[in-house]
Amino acid sequence: MTEPLRPAFQPLDSLSLAGAEGRIAIFAEPEGRLQDGARGLPRAVRQVLGRLLASSGWAKLKPGEAMHLAFPAGLAAEGLIVVKLPRRPSRKEARAAGAAIAKLRGEGPLTVAAGSLPLAEDMALGLILRAYDFAEHRTAPSPRPAAGPVTILCRDPEGVAVRLESLAALAEGVFLARDLVNEPANILTTTEFARRLEGMRSLGLEVEVLGEEDLARLGMRLLLAVGQGSDSPSRAVVLRWQGGGEEPPLALVGKGVVFDTGGISMKPAAGMEEMTMDMGGAAVVAGVMHTLARRRAKANVVGLVGLVENMPSGSATRPGDVVRSMKGDTVEIINTDAEGRLVLADLLWHAQDRYRPRAIVNLATLTGAIIVALGHENAGVFSNDDDLAGALLRAAQEEGEGAWRMPMGEAYDALLKSDLADMKNVGGREGGAITAAQFLRRFVQDGMPWCHLDIAGVTRLKQETALAPKGATGWGVMTLDRLVRDRFETRG
Repeated sequence: MTEPLRPAFQPLDSLSLAGAEGRIAIFAEPEGRLQDGARGLPRAVRQVLGRLLASSGWAKLKPGEAMHLAFPAGLAAEGLIVVKLPRRPSRKEARAAGAAIAKLRGEGPLTVAAGSLPLAEDMALGLILRAYDFAEHRTAPSPRPAAGPVTILCRDPEGVAVRLESLAALAEGVFLARDLVNEPANILTTTEFARRLEGMRSLGLEVEVLGEEDLARLGMRLLLAVGQGSDSPSRAVVLRWQGGGEEPPLALVGKGVVFDTGGISMKPAAGMEEMTMDMGGAAVVAGVMHTLARRRAKANVVGLVGLVENMPSGSATRPGDVVRSMKGDTVEIINTDAEGRLVLADLLWHAQDRYRPRAIVNLATLTGAIIVALGHENAGVFSNDDDLAGALLRAAQEEGEGAWRMPMGEAYDALLKSDLADMKNVGGREGGAITAAQFLRRFVQDGMPWCHLDIAGVTRLKQETALAPKGATGWGVMTLDRLVRDRFETRG
């Protein structure tokens, strides 16, 4: 896993800002008043800052954005980063401020003069998340500057460091999810994915790997049908964290298609290389389980991921094939590129049959239709339970991850009617994300609170976001960790 940045925390007066090398970051309020961390700056620098803070450029910045002054007179540092931040920032603003510093940190050491800044730990988390760089397969020097050590000067260094510790566990989970999504498919095969998940036993997780014989014995024929055209064996992996006594668990279910050609219903060649990210749901489940174990969450959570590769071959599933699910329903496979819902259907049923959860949340890069509907700003949220959906949407808002609830209804079921089987796996172009959710709903037992998250538009992006460089975002790890904290974790 890419190692997250580990900042050091020191008292505000333990280091002279005038003599600090590399770059220095300070904070100023929108009205132009410097926050207390900047009091150690020489008078000459403060005079230059007065001009900057009175400029139109400063006025145009949003809270959490920053400007950079190169080689300011009176400082040993090569640059001064000035961050616009209210005296009492929101969590989103504090994290954005840290991310802005990370983007401007340059080479060499970085000193962040936080002073008595509220939510300094969230500012540090934003810095850590934005400093992510997946360099596993580069042999040439990175085009990004080499990163030096980071020191955060604050009024309560011990307290901030303690509060950051659980957030550091969150950063690790996000980095794990990003790494998995960024890995190419020739490296992250189904076997290698399962091996990495087995390594999470060192965190205290119980890990069970189900091979193809196990899946066949359980009746997971839909999942097996997706991977039967590939030389990579299909797997399902179950990760259990038992930190909440005897309470029934929350179940997290993730789609893990390590590469998706579309199968016999093959995708166009243009952009197919992006289908390494089709295991994004499984990556998020892995990241959340890592975070829960690292912070010793007082909750019971079981994560289930289906690991398959969707390839065309002489043994691949054909359009028109009819396959019986673990539940017992039959599915006419009209389009082999609508494979994720087949993987999830059997996993959903197994989660309920084996673990009797309190609630289920499944995640999948499931449809292009959700991107048409919501773009790349929000994941689609589908649910049969208003309370669970509301809690999830509040968690997403609290963590600054976009999510939007989508409609469901029995009228859409008519689009899934099959002449040969109990249902088809697709319902046509109209309402494609909704009919996919309606398909999954058929594998959720009556009375079981359930949310389906279609994360196709937010898992991997071609442009940077506030907290991530371009590429994998790790969307969902922070939201689901917050959901567990707020709704499923025992108190005391």
